[in-house]
Amino acid sequence: MRVTGIRTYPLTVPIGDLQRTSQGSFGTISILIVVVETDAGISGVGEALARYSPKAYAELVNGSLAPRVIGRNPFEADGIWQAMYRSLSGKAGGVLIESIAAIDIALWDIMGKATGQPVHRLLGGMGRERIRAYASSIPWTDDADAARWVEQCLAWGFKEIKVKIGAPVEASIARARLVREVAGSDILLSADSNWIFDVDDALRVGRALADLGYIWYEEPIVPEDVEGYRWLRDRLPLRLAAGESEFTAQGAAPLLTSRALGLIQPDVARSGGISETRKIATLAHALHVPYAPHVGASGAVCAAASLQLAAAMPNFMTFECMIFPNPLRDELLVEPVGMMDSLVDGQLAIPDRPGIGAELDMAVVERWMER
Repeated sequence: MRVTGIRTYPLTVPIGDLQRTSQGSFGTISILIVVVETDAGISGVGEALARYSPKAYAELVNGSLAPRVIGRNPFEADGIWQAMYRSLSGKAGGVLIESIAAIDIALWDIMGKATGQPVHRLLGGMGRERIRAYASSIPWTDDADAARWVEQCLAWGFKEIKVKIGAPVEASIARARLVREVAGSDILLSADSNWIFDVDDALRVGRALADLGYIWYEEPIVPEDVEGYRWLRDRLPLRLAAGESEFTAQGAAPLLTSRALGLIQPDVARSGGISETRKIATLAHALHVPYAPHVGASGAVCAAASLQLAAAMPNFMTFECMIFPNPLRDELLVEPVGMMDSLVDGQLAIPDRPGIGAELDMAVVERWMER
């Protein structure tokens, strides 16, 4: 079997003011969808996180990466990954690695379809049919709106909820307390500040979160401040979570080997696809650090690939189930996956179809394609 072509679809949808974080409101979601075709008549679908310029990602795939992939056997995913990585002198970085991610996911989708197996079995599998999931995320909005979101998450059946927090410190602590009061004592809560704080303010917030029984504190400071994470870890009785801003296992290694993190959260549509995200999760497992896939402002293909990794990784902890409306997640597939309306006892089913279990609705793709 050989790759014969790659089609790219840069997509953008408006979402209004629904996704508010400490860094502001994001009015659109943009991704790149790729379809990798083979001479066996089997095609695979992949996704890259492409927040601001998906057409630039498409140009990179078409001009630089596709020539390194066409003609190769899709079962040589690791070798293809290295060839793509070296295509720009081996410089790790956002646009390159995110673009590689889309192709890599599609190659794994092809391998699953060619063997008639879901990707989680090709990865070794843990025999999981369902996995834990948490609601993500209560937006950084006014108190009444935040309380309504918490109540809605409980009505959907979530037993775990993440809340966005932000500056100033007092407002974050008040928000964390409000969410605990509305959710009750039995709900597992976590908080994400999207690195708005310095270490001193992060410490104050972290102590309050620990007192309120939160289970993790996500990206309290900028992702590259490894020493800052270690400093916080030594002073907080609370897991620190990060990793969505890392692109490779090499990049995630300092956070893991320093013992700064209690939870690693790579995003398969950003961290080089299934091949590289698996390496990050495996490294974390070797260091006894749990893995929780980051999904965030991505599309349905990212969610589908993340479910496969969640089913396969031995150190999987819980799955990020996005709650705000997003047509690129809610409508992109013929049969949606990983949606909150499919929760059973706070858990999501793992798709058992060959590949990653994602079939594109091409009418939706065409509707949101940038031209």
